[in-house]
Amino acid sequence: MDALPFDKELDTRGLNCPLPILKAKKALALMTSGEVLKVVATDPGSMRDFQAFSRQTGNELVDQHADGAEFVHWLRRR
Repeated sequence: MDALPFDKELDTRGLNCPLPILKAKKALALMTSGEVLKVVATDPGSMRDFQAFSRQTGNELVDQHADGAEFVHWLRRR
């Protein structure tokens, strides 16, 4: 299911809230508008966190899914 194209990948496995969000925020700040960031996390709360982050920041949450014990999120930079 990793067929979605992305420009940058961020590995936040083993990190708990709010670290995956903070690292994603920092990564997105270095990207240009329209680029896609793929975030791989192991924190189950990241599903909800990235939905809220997307609403609050205007960065589009393109997709997200659970892949076993990992949670994968795709964010498009606004």
